Amino acid sequence: MNSIKKHIVVLTGAGISAESGLKTFRDEDGLWNGYDVYEVATPRAFHKNPALVLEFYNMRRRDVAAAKPNAAHIALAELENHYKVTIVTQNIDDLHERAGSRNILHLHGEIFKMRSVENETLITEIKGDIKLGDLASDGAQQRPHIVWFEEPVPLIEDAGAIMTTADFFILIGTSLQVYPAAGLIHYLPEGIPKYIIDKKIPPMGNFPNLHLIEKPATEGMLELMKILLADS
Repeated sequence: MNSIKKHIVVLTGAGISAESGLKTFRDEDGLWNGYDVYEVATPRAFHKNPALVLEFYNMRRRDVAAAKPNAAHIALAELENHYKVTIVTQNIDDLHERAGSRNILHLHGEIFKMRSVENETLITEIKGDIKLGDLASDGAQQRPHIVWFEEPVPLIEDAGAIMTTADFFILIGTSLQVYPAAGLIHYLPEGIPKYIIDKKIPPMGNFPNLHLIEKPATEGMLELMKILLADS
């Protein structure tokens, strides 16, 4: 392989973490662990019932802490031995980090971080629960460092810039239904190889050089690793 490693850009969604036991809200008609997402994952929901929203994310934090990276997370980390790899993830868990991946952009925030409701730049780490009355350094209530539905995605332009630098693209476990993340595929250089891994391939449109692997993330990454390592 050339001394300059080719760049693989990966976009991951809930499907890659589902095999680690973390549920996706679209699997059950918009219910997320029994909750309507608009009752627990919007600014309006937090204004209406902050205690409910905080407890919902406290439960999710416990779920993530108990989960472990699966073979798909680990395979992506191993690709760094052969390629430059950047992961753009819609997931708020830290399973990519725990698997060993080093270059990760969390589009929708991180479950193990919290921030002031008044200042989105006042971010601190949190491993336990966030409760009503927990205050940031500016005296405002803490909230999960999560991009909720109906909120802008601050890192979307950074993600788009990353897409433009790809030599290869991998999409794993995302339905491409959540915007603006779903639009990132349009930033890719034309003609580069695009590998799509999902147990149910989403509609992809007329993109050139598509390689579809209709399998769960762990099985699909095992198949893709053989292809990519043969090319490296």
